[in-house]
Parts: sequence; C-alpha cells; structure tokens
Amino acid sequence: MILNQNAMGFLAASARSIRVGSQNHADQVPSPCLSVCQMDEDTALCQGCLRTLDEIRQWGNADDKQRRAIWLNIEVRVAQYNV
Repeated sequence: MILNQNAMGFLAASARSIRVGSQNHADQVPSPCLSVCQMDEDTALCQGCLRTLDEIRQWGNADDKQRRAIWLNIEVRVAQYNV
C-alpha cells in the first residue's frame, strides 16, 4: 500500500484527538475523507483515509459513537501501515 506520510500523520493526530476528547467532543465527529478516494487492491482500504468500503458507506448514516469507532479502526490501521 502506498501511503502519503503527511496524510498518515494527519489521520493519526485526528484519530488520537477524537479518541482522547470523546467525552468532551460536543461537535460532530469530522469525516476522515482526504478526497483521495482510491481503494488499495491488496488491503481493500482507501489509500487516503484507510476506511473500508463498508465504513465509507456507513459514514453518512452513522451516529457519533459509530463514527468514533471507525476513527479507532483508522488509528489502528495507521499504526499498522505507518512504517
């Protein structure tokens, strides 16, 4: 998987911020979309936001709890692929 280091840094920082501030997060959970929107054939993840197609489809109807869960998945993936 080809990953942009700037994008991975942004995703990692955003995911941490959302996880750490989840109790105090009064605003709507922001989308992780970076407008790259290209799926990696090997991992089945978006090369921009590291979401699966199912997570991308669910985002629009997801509540804040579900969105935070998706961000947690992204945080795990960033750690996995950020070498």
